[in-house]
Amino acid sequence: MNVLLVDDHRMFTELLVQVLGGHRDIVVSGVAHTAAEALKSARADPPDVVVIDYRLPDSDGATLAAELRREHPGAHLVMLTGLQDEATIREAVAAGCSGFVTKDRAVDELVESVRTVHAGGASISPALLTRLLPSLRTDNRHGTTSLTSRELEVLQLLIEGLSNKAIAEQLFISNHTVRNHVQRILTKLGAHSKLEAVAVATRIGLVRPADPSAESRE
Repeated sequence: MNVLLVDDHRMFTELLVQVLGGHRDIVVSGVAHTAAEALKSARADPPDVVVIDYRLPDSDGATLAAELRREHPGAHLVMLTGLQDEATIREAVAAGCSGFVTKDRAVDELVESVRTVHAGGASISPALLTRLLPSLRTDNRHGTTSLTSRELEVLQLLIEGLSNKAIAEQLFISNHTVRNHVQRILTKLGAHSKLEAVAVATRIGLVRPADPSAESRE
């Protein structure tokens, strides 16, 4: 997969290039230190995954993510930041990010997040998801109770971090069918991404939340 890195901390970016580029399935196709550079790089060589720092000299990560989603709807976005407040996480989700990784986590977690979102999954640590839940809407205006039993199954597997392919294998259905279920889930929950759908569904009790203690057991 081609990965575009967007971060204004040059030494940190160089480290990420070495780490990500050390994996056979990942190619760092571009490095940008500003939002303008990121948009220019993406237009020249459309990436599969974009890793975006929230704080940029000429913009913020959420604004850039939204612009990238408009220009490259097929790209998967991962927000990488030192911030962990609800507002930042909520902005990243609303902008269409499928992954959220804080800079205090091990670099290996970023690698796995990149792989997860590229495979069509959503990636956010249970602790961050728990922090996000209180700020989400709880009304039923989006028809949340109209989810079918199969859609609920797919939704539960999404919160467990499974990709579309893995869900298809577990439920013995095609990838195309999974994609259709996911799209209907997003529509019914009024969500813009898998990550937002997972967060909304967990908040209103449609699915079992991930266990925040799981990280401490790893």
